[in-house]
Amino acid sequence: MKSLSNFMRTSATQCVCAVLSVLCMGAAMAQTPEPVVSVVFAGDIMLEGGPDRAIRRGQDPFAGVAHLFKSADVRLGNLECVVATVGSVEPEKPNVFRVHPRGLKYVQRHFDAVGLANNHSGDYGPKAFAQMLGLLKKSGLGYYGGGLNLKEAHTPLILERQGLRIALLGYDEFQPRNFEADHDRPGVAWSEDEQVVRDITDARRVWKADVVITVMHWGWEEPMANERQRKLARLMVDAGADAVIGGHPHQLQDTEQYKGKPIFYSLGNFVFEGFPDKVNNVAWVVRLSIDRQGVREWKAHTVKIDRQGLPHAGQQASVVMHLR
Repeated sequence: MKSLSNFMRTSATQCVCAVLSVLCMGAAMAQTPEPVVSVVFAGDIMLEGGPDRAIRRGQDPFAGVAHLFKSADVRLGNLECVVATVGSVEPEKPNVFRVHPRGLKYVQRHFDAVGLANNHSGDYGPKAFAQMLGLLKKSGLGYYGGGLNLKEAHTPLILERQGLRIALLGYDEFQPRNFEADHDRPGVAWSEDEQVVRDITDARRVWKADVVITVMHWGWEEPMANERQRKLARLMVDAGADAVIGGHPHQLQDTEQYKGKPIFYSLGNFVFEGFPDKVNNVAWVVRLSIDRQGVREWKAHTVKIDRQGLPHAGQQASVVMHLR
């Protein structure tokens, strides 16, 4: 009987310990916060002209906005020019932009990756585009929305922070379409609705992304998004995009929320000389707070661009939006 009594006491103690262990583990898990990652997006970065002259003087063209990127986990922008020393100018295309690779050290200082899906990254042809891809890789900069071939151009850039896998997909739908990548030609990812939906689906299914963000080059130079932009943005959200970031109109456009997902139709210019009107020299830098469910909150900082095409911003956000 004594042995039985001891056995029962030991068993009871073990059960209590097991229950306490489970409870402690549950409490620890409950107290472990969901990882939240900050992702900052800037608009169009065109380094020719005033910005390049500043770079030649040893001046950082992003100095006036460096504080907006300093503490972010992921820093992104649209590279609206080709960075190369080779290539031939596209015939009959107005406004072609090519800059020397010396400027990449400043891009690298403030950005983790850049978008290439736009109507200027192909200004000097596939040879220059391919050289740019190599220069970006050598500089440690990621890229999305373009590649050495069609498959790479439509492959998401995956950035992992705090265990959160973020997929970035970029698309251009502003002419000329001959900048589009092909099976054996470098270039940009062109926006075809069925392909975009397939890419978003694959970002989660194949690439195991927790969050998918699509970046678009679209629209007209107007303050409000057009119906095509709205239709495509909602299609992307329906397909699984957690946020849509737009550019190209060279000015801010409206923002909306669809099914709890933010859509920024255009962030405007960012580093860009050559626009005399105020509307083209006011932009946003947007900071998204992201967890596994998508965007929790976003903040917009107003940027003002000076006559040299260089951006400047204050410390305080001009808009704060809580989604959850």
